[in-house]
Formats: sequence, C-alpha cells, structure tokens
Amino acid sequence: MSPVPQISVPPLAPFLIEPRFDPRVWGFCDLRPWYDHVAADQPIGEVWLTGDDSLVGTGPHAGQRLGNLFREAHASLLGPAAPSAASPLLIKVLFAREKLSVQVHPDDQMAQKYGELRGKTECWYCLAAEPHAAVALGLKAGVDLKQVEEEIHEGTLEGSLNVVPVAAGDMIFVDAGTVHAIWPGPILLETQQNSDTTYRMFDYGRPRELHVEKSLEATRLATRAGKIAPKQLADRTVLIDVEYFRVERIAVSGDRSSASLRGASEATPGLAYLFAATGSARISGAGFAPLHLPARGIAAIPASSPEFTVEDLGSLELIRITPNWPAQSA
Repeated sequence: MSPVPQISVPPLAPFLIEPRFDPRVWGFCDLRPWYDHVAADQPIGEVWLTGDDSLVGTGPHAGQRLGNLFREAHASLLGPAAPSAASPLLIKVLFAREKLSVQVHPDDQMAQKYGELRGKTECWYCLAAEPHAAVALGLKAGVDLKQVEEEIHEGTLEGSLNVVPVAAGDMIFVDAGTVHAIWPGPILLETQQNSDTTYRMFDYGRPRELHVEKSLEATRLATRAGKIAPKQLADRTVLIDVEYFRVERIAVSGDRSSASLRGASEATPGLAYLFAATGSARISGAGFAPLHLPARGIAAIPASSPEFTVEDLGSLELIRITPNWPAQSA
C-alpha cells in the first residue's frame, strides 16, 4: 500500500495585530494607562484584538485585514485539521464607564436559523476591578420568560438578574443563552466565538434598538454560566477549557520556548494567541524579526510557526488563548 502523501503547509511566523478601537456609548474617551488612546469624540468601549477587520501589524502581511489573511492562509494559521478556514475567535478588552445593555447571545443552532454562521459563547477574564465591581449573570431562581417579558416593558428587569461580584483574576463563563450585563468597575479580557451577534433585551431607556422577541427566544433559564475555578498545572494555570476556547495564564521566568508553551494535550501545533495582560515581552526566532509585545498587545502564533522564544522584559503576565473545535462548529 502506498504511503499517504503529506500536505505541505507554508510556514508563517508570529505577528502582532493592531488594536482596533470601537466606539460604544457606555465607554471611555481616555483609555490611558491601558492604551495610549484618547478619543476625539465618541467614547471607546471595546478594543478589538482579533476581529476580521483588525490589521496585521508586523511581518510580510502587515496592513492586511486579519479576516482576509485567514481566508488566504488558513492552513498555515490553523493547521490542516481545522474544520473551517474562518478565524475562530474574537478577542477584545472591554471598558465600561456605564452599564451595558442587558443582552443575550444565540447558540449555533439559533444563529444559523437566522442566517448567521455561528452563535456566541464567551468568557471574561478580569484584568482589574474597582471595589464592588459586579456583572449580571443569568436570572434569579424562579424567574420565567413571561416575567422577563413583563419586566422588560415595565423597566424593572434589573431586579431579576443574578448579580456576581468580580475581582481581578476572576474568570467568568458566559455560555450562549445566558442573560447578562456588564456593569461599571471591571476591565475585562473577552474571548468568544468569532461572532458579534447580540440581542439587546433591555437598555435602561437609551434610544437604541431592542431585540425583545429574539432575545426571549435565545434565553435559557438555566445555563452553565458562572465563575470558573482555575486549574493549577505544573507549568501553567488553566483559567477555562470549554468548547470553542481554552485560556491559560503562563509564567515566564526569564524566557520560555515555544515548545514549552504548548500544553501536554496538544499533539500537533495549532493557532494560539499570546496576550500581555501586564508587562511586555520579546518574541524571537529564526527567520523573522524579533517582535516587541507591549502591555495589552496580542501576537498571533500560527500553527506553522517556526520555533521561537518568549522573553519577559519585565512584569509579564502572559495569557495564552487557543481555539477548541467542537463537532458542531461552523
């Protein structure tokens, strides 16, 4: 029997992604010291780190939109076993000066019913929090959809939300179908399916469109949402490992090889993102110019990347984010 031919995948070196500052009515005009960015007019609520319209910041593809690069070089980025050529994850940093709307995201099945590629399951890693910071996560026990609909129209829905205090270092899982809202106080690193489909259920009287009917259809009265206890391994802390994504905090004492960044369960290299929650790092290896990863910067590590070293340039808290591939992924 002839051997199975091996598919050659062109190598692609690590590269930085430029942050994209997205205006939101509930955000801040001045994001310092987190980002050196002051908005001239509209406040910024979200800093998109991996959106399809985000720009590659370094390397031969600098200036190209990330979504286009995934379409053109998906095998190099994701590895040949990936079930889709699309960018799998959307990663953001959220800055809430005011309460976000009470909202809910659809699961894959509902999203596809309405012509979307995928639903939106997400998680929040708390980078910092003021005293008494909290989020709304799910509905209180005994609340049903009829009550939710009545309270939306009466403007009293907030009283039926389950309030969860948030502190720096917390990881919160928000699976699709969970009624939720972010309140002022925390700064959150959000990892989610690559979808921005949101159904606004209630918005405190702000003159923005609501999606009451779809939000009620998407709502699950009981979900898995909540704080996730970290899992301490010998060489990393697993913050969350569920369908769609895995998020880890990895200590870098001096420097660390790319091989050691991969987990023991990763049989073959796949796409990873390295985010500097604090401090900064240098990423260097053969065949590409060294990258300076600044605080709150993100680097994409393609599946076909050459081996490299991450060097701590001071006070580095390194977050590693990788996609998981559930069978129902679009």
